[in-house]
Amino acid sequence: MNLILLRADDAWTGDQLVCLSDRRADHIRGVLRAQVGDALRVGLVGGNQGCAQVQAINASGVVLSVQLSDPPPLRHRFDVVLALPRPKMLRRILRTVAEFGVGHLHLINSARVDKSYWQSPLLADHKLEDALMAGLERSRDTIRPEVHCYQRFRPFVEDQLPLICAGRPCWLADHGASLALSQTPPGAALVMIGPEGGFVPFEIDLACAMGAQRAHLGERILSVDTAVPSALAQGLVAA
Repeated sequence: MNLILLRADDAWTGDQLVCLSDRRADHIRGVLRAQVGDALRVGLVGGNQGCAQVQAINASGVVLSVQLSDPPPLRHRFDVVLALPRPKMLRRILRTVAEFGVGHLHLINSARVDKSYWQSPLLADHKLEDALMAGLERSRDTIRPEVHCYQRFRPFVEDQLPLICAGRPCWLADHGASLALSQTPPGAALVMIGPEGGFVPFEIDLACAMGAQRAHLGERILSVDTAVPSALAQGLVAA
């Protein structure tokens, strides 16, 4: 935990004092081994970051005096459209997109997405929140990615994709493409990443008909949970 995330509904006393008594207090006491007077890096979920001084610490909680003056880091230039992966991969990917500062993650259906994946408890709001918060804590960010779910591929591509792109390029990750994602022009864009085995030809053709352009991530075929950070890292290089 490289950033102690604070929430508007925490136990605040005025604008600057907050009392923590959950796992964050445990982390401050047990991992950081903080003492009264120590300074900690903190951030308000959805808002600024700054420093907090420990005012009191005991078995029942930690009281912090908070000053939030630093803006959150910039968002990644890519938003992501991702065919829903298996739940074990999804947890890692949620943390990854939060660590990279992705603004929007669109989870979609695909011919190679198992229908059972949509029944995963991880898609519950509180489970999504937990996974995203872990990424924010690690990367010192306070702005969580917005997660959107679409269970029908064709309506998403035909009706939603043009709206989501909003004039931005849409790059569809395809191993057989001639253009590398790292060679695409800088600027905001959308990246579509398929399931294990990739999008089927019909899906690629439909997405391209709606304005998507194919781009590869490199010579190797990657698993989904490797392809996502690879695409986001290439987006940083090309920014």
